Parts: sequence; C-alpha cells; structure tokens
Amino acid sequence: MTDPVGKLPSELDQLPDRDPEETAEWAASLDAVTKAAGPHRAAYLMRRSLQHAEGAGIALPKLLETDYVNTIPTAAEPAFDGDLEMESRITAWNRWNAAAMVTRGARYGVGGHIATFASAAWLYETGFNHFFRGKEGDGSGDQLYIQGHASPGIYARAFLDGRLSEQQLDNFRQEAGGDGLPSYPHPRRLPWLWEFPTVSMGLGPLSAIYQARFNRYLANRNIKDTSNSHVWAFLGDGEMDEPESTAALALAARERLDNLTFVINCNLQRLDGPVRANFRVVQELEGAFRGAGWNVVKTLWGSAWDELFQLDTTGALVRRLREVPDAQFQTYATRDVAYIREHFFGAEPALAELAKLLTDAKIAECFYTSRGGHEARKVYAAYRAALAHKGAPTVILAQTVKGFTLGKGFESKNANHQMKKLSVDEFKDMRELLGLPIPDSAFTDGLVPYGHPGADSPEVRYLQERRAALGGPAPARRVHAVALPQPEERAFAALKKGSGKQEMATTMAFVRLVKDLMRDKETGRRWVPIVPDEARTFGMESLFPSAGIYSPLGQTYEPVDRDQLMYYKEAKDGQILNEGITEAGAMADFIAASTSYATHGETMIPFYIFYSMFGWQRTGDQMWQLADQLGKGFIVGATAGRTTLTGEGLQHADGHSQLIAATNPASLNYDPAFAYEIAVIVKDGLRRMYGPEAENVFYYLTVYNEPKPQPAMPEGVEEGIVKGLYRFKEGTPASPEAPRVQLLASGTAIHWALEAQELLAADWGVTADVWSATSWGELRREALECDEALLRGEQRVPYVTQVLEGAPGPVVAVSDWMRQVPDQISQWVEQDWSSLGTDGFGLSDTRDAARRHFGVDARSIAVAALAQLARRGEVTASSVKEARERYGL
Repeated sequence: MTDPVGKLPSELDQLPDRDPEETAEWAASLDAVTKAAGPHRAAYLMRRSLQHAEGAGIALPKLLETDYVNTIPTAAEPAFDGDLEMESRITAWNRWNAAAMVTRGARYGVGGHIATFASAAWLYETGFNHFFRGKEGDGSGDQLYIQGHASPGIYARAFLDGRLSEQQLDNFRQEAGGDGLPSYPHPRRLPWLWEFPTVSMGLGPLSAIYQARFNRYLANRNIKDTSNSHVWAFLGDGEMDEPESTAALALAARERLDNLTFVINCNLQRLDGPVRANFRVVQELEGAFRGAGWNVVKTLWGSAWDELFQLDTTGALVRRLREVPDAQFQTYATRDVAYIREHFFGAEPALAELAKLLTDAKIAECFYTSRGGHEARKVYAAYRAALAHKGAPTVILAQTVKGFTLGKGFESKNANHQMKKLSVDEFKDMRELLGLPIPDSAFTDGLVPYGHPGADSPEVRYLQERRAALGGPAPARRVHAVALPQPEERAFAALKKGSGKQEMATTMAFVRLVKDLMRDKETGRRWVPIVPDEARTFGMESLFPSAGIYSPLGQTYEPVDRDQLMYYKEAKDGQILNEGITEAGAMADFIAASTSYATHGETMIPFYIFYSMFGWQRTGDQMWQLADQLGKGFIVGATAGRTTLTGEGLQHADGHSQLIAATNPASLNYDPAFAYEIAVIVKDGLRRMYGPEAENVFYYLTVYNEPKPQPAMPEGVEEGIVKGLYRFKEGTPASPEAPRVQLLASGTAIHWALEAQELLAADWGVTADVWSATSWGELRREALECDEALLRGEQRVPYVTQVLEGAPGPVVAVSDWMRQVPDQISQWVEQDWSSLGTDGFGLSDTRDAARRHFGVDARSIAVAALAQLARRGEVTASSVKEARERYGL
C-alpha cells in the first residue's frame, strides 16, 4: 500500500520527527547532489556518511553490501613480515609437487584434484608462514579446517618439510598397503596429520563455528585456557550453497566468536561450472555474512588493479565490476584483450576512455592473473585484519582463479575440477612460469618428477624456522592419552537396585544416572550434557539450576520461573549446552567435545540426548564425521522405537535408527530394556572410551519414554549385557515334554515378550525363555570377527551361537525396530529363526493399537511362536488357527 504520492510506507514513519524542517533540508541536499553530480555521487556520499557514523559510534543499520573492491586499500596494508621472494619459491615447490602427485597417481586411475590448491596456494602458504599456531607452543595451537580438495597442497608442504616421503606421495589415494595418503583430510586414516575431516562439504564450516564456541566453553568453565587458539576454516564459494555452511552464522556473531575466521576461496567455480553464473557470489556472501553480524574482509584484486582504480575518477570501473556476472568475468580470463576492451570497457564511454590509457599487457595482467588471493601481501593484510577485529567473527572473501599457474588448459575452465593430470609439456611450461630448477632429464619415461630443493636448502630452513616460531608443524594432530578415573560405584548402584513398584522410563533412568555421575568429584565436571531444546521432554530440567545452561553472557534477565525449584538458569560457566532447535548444531557440539582429548588435551565426556527419530536420520552424515574424527561419548536416542511415541505420529515414530547406526564401524549400539542394563553399559563405555586402553569408539543407546517397573539386576548378567544377549527369565515347563521356544527381545519389546511368555504357558502349555538382547549390533560385530578369524585358520565360535547353544525350540526375535535389526544375527543362530518388527511407516494411535497394527504385541508374539512350533510338528496347525481367532488377529 502506498500514499497518494506513491511513497512506500517505512518504519521511520512511525517515529516522531522533532524537527521536520531539518529533515527536509537533508533530503533537499541529497536531491541537489543527485541533480548536479548524478545518482552515483549521491550514493557515494550516503555510503561515506554511514561509514563515518559507524566510526563515530552512532548506532545505525549496516550496509549489507559494499563496492566490489578490496576492503583494505593498498595504502593501508601493513608491512609484510617475511621474505616474500623466499616464500614465493616455497609456494612454487608446493604447487609443483601437488600437481605432480595427482598426475602420477593418474597412472593407476586413482585421480585427485589439482585446481583447488592451485587457486588457494597463497591462502594456505601465508597462513603457514605467518599465522597458524602449532601445538608445540603455548596452549593448544590453532584449529585448521582445510578444504578437502586442497589436500594435495598440504601433502606437498609436508613433503618439503620432511614429514612425508616421496614414496608416500606416490601412494596418494592408495591406502590398502598401510603407507598411503587418504584422498582428503581424514584423522582416522592419517591421525598424526589431520585433525578434522572436511570433504563432506558443509560440515567443515558448521563444525568450525561450534569448535570456536567450544573453545570458549572450555575457557569459561576454567577447564583450559584457549585464549591463544584461533579457528581457521578454509572453504570454497561453491561449498557455501550447502545449508550447513551458513546454518550457524548467527550463533557465531551472537556469541562474539572473534576467535574464528572463515577464508572463502572465491574462484567463482563450483564442481561443474560457475557458482553464480548470472550473479556475483562475492556480493551475495558479503550480504549474508554482514546480515548475520560478521566482520567481512574482501580481498578481490591484486596490485595490478591499483593503477586502474587510480584512473577511475568517475567511479565507472567500480560500477562495471559491480554489475558483471561471475560467469562473464570467468570468460574474460579466457578471451583475448580485444574481447575485454569491447565487452568490459566498451560498456560506457567513461570506461572506454579509461581503457585508452591502458596497455594490452596491463589489461591481460589484470583480467588473467591479478587477484587478491594470489598475492601474499594482500592475503597477509586480510589475515592481520581478521585477528585484529574484536567482538565478531571474520570472513575473508578472497578472489582467485581456479587452476592458477596450471596453464591455459586449466585456468578458469568449467571442467577443471574433473581434470586429473597435466601433460609433460604442460609441466614444462609450469616449470618456466614458477622458475623451478627441474631439468628435462628428470622427466624419465614420460613421468613428471617430484621436486625438492634439499633438506638443508634455504627454502626448507626458512619454512622450518617460521613453523618453529609459530609453535611447530601444522596441520598436526596430537593425542594426550590421560585415562580418567572410573566414577564411584554408588552412581550405578541406584539403577542396579531397581525401582520397586515405582514405574520409570529408561529415558529417565539414563538422565538420573548422568545426573549422579556429574556429581562425581573426579570426573563430574568433564561431562558435557547436550540437548537440542527438548531438555524438559527428557526430564533434564532438574539439571538447570545445578549445572546451569552455558551462555557466554551469563543471565542478563530474570527468568519467568525464578521462584520455582527447577528454574531456567543460564550461566557463563554453565555445563549444559542447550542448543535450541538444531540437531545439526548439537551434533557439532558433540563432535567438538568428544575430540577435545586430542584438540586441547582435555578429555571431556559428552552425552547428546535427542528425539530418536532426529538423530541418525537427520544428522547421519555428522555421525560419520564423528567416527572419522575419532570422537568419543554417548549419543542417546530418547523416545525410541516406532510404537512408544505414537501420539506424535509418523514423523516421530523411529523404527530404523538402530539399523542405520549398525552401518557405522565406530558406533557401539545398544537397545537396553532395563535401567540396570543402562548402568552396566555406561560403566563399560566409560572404561572402553576413557580407561587406560582407550578405544576410538562412541556409544549409541536407544531409550524409551514408556514408564515401567524397573527390576533389580540379576546376578551374573554383566557380561551378557555388554556382549549383547543374556537369558532374563527362564520359562517353567508344565511337563518335560512341553514344547519350548526362545523369545529374544530388545528395549521396550521385552515387556511384550514377557507377557507372551505368560500367554504361551497359560493358554497353550508352551514354555518360553525370554532373553534380553541389549545389542543386536554388538552380537553381529563379534560374530563377523569370528568369521574373519576363520579365514586366518582360527576356530572361534560367535558369542551368540555359544550362548544359545542347546536352547530348545525355535527362536522368535522381536523389537520396536524393523525386522532387519534383529535379523542381523540370524545366520549365527543354529535354531529355526523368525523375527517380528515394526516395518513400514509409523502412525498415531495408542501404544496397544500401534503394536497390534505392526504385529509385535504379546498376542502376536504368541501366535508367531506357535506357528514356528507348528512347522516343527510340536503343536498342531489348528492350535495356530485357534490362537489367531482367540487373540483377534
């Protein structure tokens, strides 16, 4: 809606104007400038006025986009603290070896990526030479999230530094022999070098934000001084399309994480072509980051552009740069100067006049090679500005040419991400461009050689001296293996005693256990409870006033429930990470906490509790990232199963997470039925993950929201609980000839199995033994190990086979999961096997109705057992028919 003169309404119209005449004078002045000098001059004055106001401390909304020029003018660049010629030689060797490594690997068809590091070389080299703190100095050093496709360049530098051999470079992407290099950053495959796995694009930037946040968490809780640790995340402009890449920008700004810098390599190309073909990705990213509250530093143009900007007295050049789309600018880098004169400078008369002052060589230099990301001085200035800025994180938008220095066959080509090698002639051209002393005779059998100036060369000495001054090699991963003492037994004893007549859901049992463990004098402060805004759902509100919810600002308000016992308490040293509605953020928290033993030498015990459905289904990629990064801790899928939360319906009914979890080699997956099982599993988990022989695994437990009486722990069941199966309740035979059946159940399904045991005995004279299958996955894992041992000539019988040996009758397995979950162990069970499960989509109804729908309730189990016995001839077929009719199936 507009007023009669067509003016759009504004929020300013709601504010009182105490001097309308003065306001009118300002507007008239702007109109006069526009009329006399044009709209561009008026816009310039407005921007300078806003800039001046910001410098004067006047609170005004910030512009989300600035001109398409460098944030730091050349005159304001700090003095370069190093030997630029020496660093150029080092970078040249690294460029060469990165390309040589990938090209040599192409002989075996293993491929590799060349163009990414070629464009980003100076972004890394400047950091390694001047900024990235190593782990041998004070504190924990910096955390480096290396762009995955740039790994060849990092290997090349480690080779120059003497940390990798030529043979290892030749084993790039050939790891089976044990001495190879993984394609991308991978702590599990190369644990002394890589800290963070980053090639699953989008997870790197998300994790970097939460790592910077966790660094502050450790400091604010007085666990580790992380003030000298800075998080650097190297990203591609194409990667920023991943939703995870920008999901937590506001958190970083809100918590003022000035210990974090994003370096986005804006080579304007993603995997198949331009990132923003018809638009400008740099300007788009600037707006997104400024809008989120970040400090933005644009490093776009190299020094060759300085002359052009000085000649641009009308602003025509800046306007033209602001309007040319990325795909067209990429085209300029591949066309001749005549094309650039016509299509870029010919856009308006002022530009055409400017072009007359430029030689062809100057235009070629500017449009083909001169980018801010390719000049050490420009990058150095940006990094210095990032570290100097306080109160907000910084993003550096550095423009480069993808495939830079690799020759015209690579540079700025849409296909260069898929181009895996250079020809010998292309390498010789590259040699001349980089000025490397590699003779033609080194190219034996048409194979490109590696290059090295010598272990005692000036280049290597310089590189090592710079790293020594910064605290040692980087990137590097260091593990400080300090075992945690086991908590006192009394924390576990309460659950082992059972709940008597009182009913308790296993979700509540787990929370109660952790609450007691957090009181432990030795290890209590190392627990990191993580929850995505469902703490009250899981009964964790009792932790609020005692442990506190972490906030770097503390609590700046009076909570509405302050007069209640379990009020909402935020604190600067709070222990709980209550993330809001972001499972991805909570998982990023967990990853940072679970790997703190390596990142900071401080072992933390995170437990992340969430709606079961929204774990492996929603953030499964991060679960793999956790495994890749060798994280440890407890992941808890609460309100588990397909039929225990049926009022919520299909989108909350989880019957498949245990199956997905079974695909992850580092995840130990348990589906406990009783509170005492949880106590045994958690105790064993603390031993395995944090004891003297700590393993690089994590635990996944599924717990339920269905209140049930919790029995006391029977004697002698600990081993079975940990290994995955034990007999919970043996049936009492009515006679020696009575048919028998073995009922295996996990989680809440054990209650249906126990009821079925009674039905079978009372109605059909069938004796059933009920087994608690605490972990189908661990049973399978151990059985697979036995199979592998058999291939080596070792005779080992799987535990599940041993424990069921001689158990009479068929086996019926049941759970609140898909049938494939218990079916994982079927091939190692000698008895006749059948399973029941909740395959299909969930639905809203009562628990009883849902279980009847899926055929997993007690009566369905009884009929399934009778059917198995009938097949064996141990009961009549008519008994099965009668049972179906009696039970209404």
